[in-house]
Amino acid sequence: MAVDEAILEAVWRRTSLPTLRLYAWEPPCLSLGYAQPLSDVDLPRLQAHGWDLVRRPTGGRAILHTDELTYSVAAPPDEERLAGTVLEAYHRLALALLEALHRLGLPAEIQERSAALQGPNTNPVCFEVPSSSEIIIGGKKLVGSAQARRREGVLQHGSLPLTGDLTRILEVLVFPDEGARGRAAARLLGRATTVASVLGHPLSWDQASQAFIAAFQDVLKLELRPGALTSAEVARADELVRIKYTHPDWRGESIR
Repeated sequence: MAVDEAILEAVWRRTSLPTLRLYAWEPPCLSLGYAQPLSDVDLPRLQAHGWDLVRRPTGGRAILHTDELTYSVAAPPDEERLAGTVLEAYHRLALALLEALHRLGLPAEIQERSAALQGPNTNPVCFEVPSSSEIIIGGKKLVGSAQARRREGVLQHGSLPLTGDLTRILEVLVFPDEGARGRAAARLLGRATTVASVLGHPLSWDQASQAFIAAFQDVLKLELRPGALTSAEVARADELVRIKYTHPDWRGESIR
């Protein structure tokens, strides 16, 4: 999360180009939306699993990052491809995500949802919560994304679950009893899916990432160039880890 924010700041300063970043997580990490209460998390269970915890700079609800491809897009405020409202920009990026999935042989589609129909968001799990420009297969959510607009520009990132048991996230969230946890697992499996579940076989991270690169180039008319983090981005990310992402106030420990 600190790296995504450091890239956005560098893009705003024009010391880095607008960036599509593709990455994975080791060890698995539970991420919370910026306004989600830490009280949703069963911290002893999380520690027992050896999983990390981070709060995202974007909204949304909890995601367990493991066995997935994570993408982030960082662009300055004047990037024409992300001009207009948040929903308009979100939809344009959804078209690129949709093309990537089609290249992987996934019969995904975009399902638009109005804010009025979504209702209040009290569910702790991202993949159970509907959003605008939802990417679904057979009525089940496949990609979880969130966007933030700041002075520096637009940051959007999201998760494509490649394989594994989606209900693992429920092992580290708070429920009144095990019956409620079990019912939540059944709901989640009815509302979300993974690439491997749809295709009947796993795809590698490299296969998925190449599809993302090709789709973003074609749909958004981009020329993407492979690159590494600059020394300034690395230094800023390290600083953000120290002063923000591991700070009790950001994590929400003081208001738990």
